[in-house]
Amino acid sequence: MDDKHKKTALRMIPYGLYVLTGKAPDGQIAAATVNWVTQVSFVPPLVALGVKTDSGAHAVVQAAGAFALNFLGKDQGGIAYAFFKPVQAEPGLLSGQPYKNGGNGAPVLDAVPAYLECRLVQVVTGGDHDVFIGKVTDAVVRQEPAGRADDATLWMKDLGEKVFYGG
Repeated sequence: MDDKHKKTALRMIPYGLYVLTGKAPDGQIAAATVNWVTQVSFVPPLVALGVKTDSGAHAVVQAAGAFALNFLGKDQGGIAYAFFKPVQAEPGLLSGQPYKNGGNGAPVLDAVPAYLECRLVQVVTGGDHDVFIGKVTDAVVRQEPAGRADDATLWMKDLGEKVFYGG
């Protein structure tokens, strides 16, 4: 396989940006910007997301058995960048972003236009990322999109010409 072609072809897959959050039973909090997210079932509502196996978010979400998926709006590139690094947790703040605990215990960022709360129902292992499948237990839209809902999410390409993930 031509490595350059593989990388280019895989980078042609469009990615939205989200902040995955979780809180383990021991109180440890993790948050990470993720972009491999898709809906996999209508009934029950299930989402799947790729989570790096050696990340703090992977361990915390598995221990918690639950997570929140915070949707980033078009103007929230700064929040995406804040969670590219390990989370800095302070009372009421994650990497400088105000939050509250959701109904399932996972942190929900105050600034995001929408979020899902999910119960982790399956982990599919493989490679350097595992696929977490979550059953949506709550969905909150704080700010209705002006147009198409799928155009309201921050996309990887919105971060600039030199920012890629994958390939």
